[in-house]
Order: sequence, then structure tokens, then C-alpha cells
Amino acid sequence: MATLLIKNAQTIVTCDQQDRVLTQANLLIKDGVIAYIGPQAQVADRTIDASHHIVYPGLINTHHHLYQTFTRNLPAVQNMELFDWLNALYKIWANLDQRIVYYSALTGLGELLKSGCTTAFDHHYVFPKGAESGLIEAQFQAATKLGIRLHASRGSMSLSQKDGGLPPDRVVQSVDTILADSERIVTKFHDPSRFSMHQVVLAPCSPFSVTSELMRETAKLARHLGVRLHTHLAETKDEEQYVLEHFGMSPLAYMDSLGWTGADVWYAHGIHFNHEELKYLAQTQTGVAHCPISNMKLASGICQVAEMLRLGVPVGLGVDGSASNDASNLLADLRVGFLMQRLNSSNQAPTGYDFLKLATTGSAKLLGRDDIGALAVGMAGDLFMIDTRNISLVGTLRDPKALLGTVGFASTVAYTVVNGQVVVADGQLVNLDEAKFVADANQPQQQFIALSAAN
Repeated sequence: MATLLIKNAQTIVTCDQQDRVLTQANLLIKDGVIAYIGPQAQVADRTIDASHHIVYPGLINTHHHLYQTFTRNLPAVQNMELFDWLNALYKIWANLDQRIVYYSALTGLGELLKSGCTTAFDHHYVFPKGAESGLIEAQFQAATKLGIRLHASRGSMSLSQKDGGLPPDRVVQSVDTILADSERIVTKFHDPSRFSMHQVVLAPCSPFSVTSELMRETAKLARHLGVRLHTHLAETKDEEQYVLEHFGMSPLAYMDSLGWTGADVWYAHGIHFNHEELKYLAQTQTGVAHCPISNMKLASGICQVAEMLRLGVPVGLGVDGSASNDASNLLADLRVGFLMQRLNSSNQAPTGYDFLKLATTGSAKLLGRDDIGALAVGMAGDLFMIDTRNISLVGTLRDPKALLGTVGFASTVAYTVVNGQVVVADGQLVNLDEAKFVADANQPQQQFIALSAAN
């Protein structure tokens, strides 16, 4: 039985049901599961001295597009809003292949681990003609190498420009092809067991890139297979106008008509819902992944997080695509989200600790999991640690629960532990030679952008 002891922690912020904060405490993990938290001495195969550290539950990212990592910080799209931004980047993403997706996933997931994220959901929906196979496989391969929990989606696009959608013909697939591959991916990778490392979600991209038929049939298939559903919704006013013009109803009403509401569904963004729609989300327990940095960069708007939480809408935190956030750092979104809500809602805004809970227990709920997101006996051994001897933390430690929102933590975390395994130690990835990888990854990235420019 493999054991790991986090010894004499300066502070443990549990995010448990009692919101406990413990000091000078020990945390013992056996076979990936927390077996003890408290003051008593423990013995383990490996011990980490945490006497100068704050220990937090591992963060959970509920919306990402890892394939976009190689298209970060491109000058041509820096000042665009969503539709123009997508139209420009689809031409590049049409050249994706298995190698690019693998390197992109290693980059994004590695950055997430180094910023305290232990579980990531990725929304992959671009399957270029001629290079469709092996893309989701490459993501799981990267996650396994690094040791992070991954919920990958078999996303999809079926409505091309010639049929009134946004994406070009090169990246759309037929409904039958999508459904058959969706079932294949679920059968191959989805593990619904407690503490699982790999799960699958079905996730058509958006109302302006898929047909109504695909949305309906995907919902039926997901519920038959017992997996969750995800899509983009209410992200921009352009999307709202598109749905009104094409379907004669609001985006949420359209989703509801297709069977896309309920406790097994969560949307990315959810910015432009009215009050009655928010009440309906709460009533149906349909969730929202809040992506504050992406929303700011694309000038999409401010999500009504304070109202959502007041009404009981399930809300989690996400970084969104690497090309709309330009980073894969959930700690950054945690602080920016807190500050943006303060600006928008003043003293009615969620607190710094509320945002930590969004990124842990709130995100776990969106993914349908009750085994991650908090530090308690019987929960997964997923956590990260920050070193309080960092100069940026001088004078900040009176409220460790709120710290990551109110002050933020811009450095690499000291340790990240997933499933009881140390995957970041002393700020470095354990399972990847970072210096070699960076050199190796920059070459295909440059080739990818050059190929796209040539086409």
C-alpha cells in the first residue's frame, strides 16, 4: 500500500463541508485516497515537510481547448471578438494532427499542473479531414504521462459555412460519423468508477457550428452511455442574434427544446442569460463554467456569477482555450474572476474563498464527481502546496481561505499531488524533462504556424 504524508502543514484549507482550516496538521494519503487529516503523527513511504506551506485541494478546470496552445499570442487576432477570431483561426486549426495535439496537450496540462490544477476537462471539437483519428487518444496519452486527471470530450462540428454555420468545410463531419466515433471513444476511455483518472464527455461545439439533429442525437447517446454533456452557450451577443435569426428563440430555449438542460449538462461561459433564464438553470441544475480571462480578452461580457450563486446555479471555473486566454493557469482565472466580480457587483460579489470553492467543489459538481474538490478522509489525494516563504506572500497570511482570490499567487506552486502521486516537486514537473520538452515542442509549433501561413 503506497503512502504519502504531508507532514506538519502550516495550514490546510480543506474546502470541506465545514470549511475547516487546520494548522500544524498532518495529511496521510494511502493508495491515492486521503486516509487521515489531523494532529497525530503518521508514518508513510514518502514524507513532504509542509511546515512552511499552505495546502489546498487540487483545482479543477471545467473548460479548456488544449489544441489551441500552439496558436497563443498571434498578433493578427489579438483585438478580435469571437466570430471574427474563430474565422481567422479555423484556417490554422484545419492543419491539426495527432502530433500537434499531443504536444499542445502536454504543454497545456503541464502548465495547469504547475499552477495547482489536478483535474482538467478539455473540449476538443476540431477534426480536420484526413487527420481525424488519434486526436483524443493523444490527449489521454499526454495526461497519462504527466499524471493529471483528464475529462476529455468527443466534441464535434457538423454545420459548415456552406450550410449556414461558422466553421469551414475542412473541419466538419457528418452526424453519423460523429455519433459512431463518440460511442467508440466512450467505450475505449470512459471510466465512471470512483477516483477514476479518465472520463469522457460528449460536447458538440456551439449553436452556430452544429445542427439541431446532432444536438438531439448526442443528448440521447450520452444518456444511453451514462456520460455528461457540454457545449458553448450564451457567450456573445452575436451568438444570441444567430440563434434568434435561425431558430426563432433564445439560445437557452433552443437548448431546452433539444433536451440540453439538466443536472448532466453544463455550458461554457453563460454570460448573456436573463433573470428568468438563470432561475431556470437553477431549477434544472444546469451548470455554467465561468471563464473570466477569456471573456475579458474576447470582450464577450461579464458573467452574472453573484446572481447565479444566489439562485443556486451550479458554477465552476475554467481557463477556456489557450488561444483566448493565452495561458493554462486556473490560479490566474481565480484571482481575475474575483476582481472582475468585485468591479461588477461590489459588496454583493463572491468572496475570495467563494472563488476557491468555485474552482474546487463547484467545478467537481459540474463534472459529476463527489470524490475530488475537497480535502477530507475518503476523498481523492489531490492537492497542491504553496511555499509561504515566497516574498509575494509577506503580510498576506491572515486569511488563507481568501488568499488566492484577494492576493493571488503568480509563482509556480511548490508541489502538486494527484491520486497520491507527486507530479510537481519544487516547482518542476516530475514526469517530464521540461527543458528538453520546450526545445522539442517549439519546433513543431513553428512548423504548424508556417504551414498554416503557406495555406
